[in-house]
Amino acid sequence: MESSYLQKHLGTCLTQGLAEVARVRPGDPIEYLALWICKYKENVQMERQREKEMVDLERERELALMEQEMLERLRAEELLFQQQLAFQMELEMQEKEKQKAEELQRAQEQLEMEAAVDSGKTLAEISDRYGAPNLSRVVELEEPMLSDVTLNIDQDL
Repeated sequence: MESSYLQKHLGTCLTQGLAEVARVRPGDPIEYLALWICKYKENVQMERQREKEMVDLERERELALMEQEMLERLRAEELLFQQQLAFQMELEMQEKEKQKAEELQRAQEQLEMEAAVDSGKTLAEISDRYGAPNLSRVVELEEPMLSDVTLNIDQDL
């Protein structure tokens, strides 16, 4: 029972310490072994601390990678939303332009209809003002490219 306790807690330490004493052969082997065991204990504690720090660093690295992936997904999602918003706004603009074009077409058709109805009316009939002249409609005829006056001038020369 005692040997299993010593083997469990001191086996590795004592084995390595005694091997070091046998290799170095110091003048005071007991003091050397005692100092070696103290240094061994410090080394074991430092190794445990280093392993713990490595585990913590690995965990932090994994968290940083997860955060980076999340940021990349968020950026991709934001870009997708911006593209969808731009597409939606473009569709709305096209719809508004289409509505404006339809309104202009209706207004132009209405003006043409009013013009067709009003074409036989005089200025006095169209105007709401009192005293508007009652002039008949004048039909314009097509004029030739060169006026008669310029032709006559050219002939006189």
